[in-house]
Amino acid sequence: QVQLVESGGGLVQAGGSLRLSCVASGRTFISYSMAWFRQAPGKEREFVAAISWGGSTTTYADSVKGRFTISRDNAKETVYLQMNSLNPVATANYYCAATPSGPTAQASVYQSWGQGPQVTVSS
Repeated sequence: QVQLVESGGGLVQAGGSLRLSCVASGRTFISYSMAWFRQAPGKEREFVAAISWGGSTTTYADSVKGRFTISRDNAKETVYLQMNSLNPVATANYYCAATPSGPTAQASVYQSWGQGPQVTVSS
């Protein structure tokens, strides 16, 4: 399995922006579709965005469309999540995930997970 290490979490004011990064190691990064999920306190983990191995296909949760952007740099073995116009509802732990299958919102398909840094949006 690929190992995933995220960075970029922290505290931001409502309306602000934040970019998360996830660096992969251990396996061929280009073989994996990547995704971001999040889990707010007391709630179930939910899908945020996913991207295919080559970056040509992306999919987003309706709640983040137009505000969040997922991208990847295969040369750096890194996937990013750019988050704009943040609101307090976005407060959660954000998890990077990898699957050898195509990009999907189904969490059970993902085999590797990062540690889930905290993102806090203050009002």
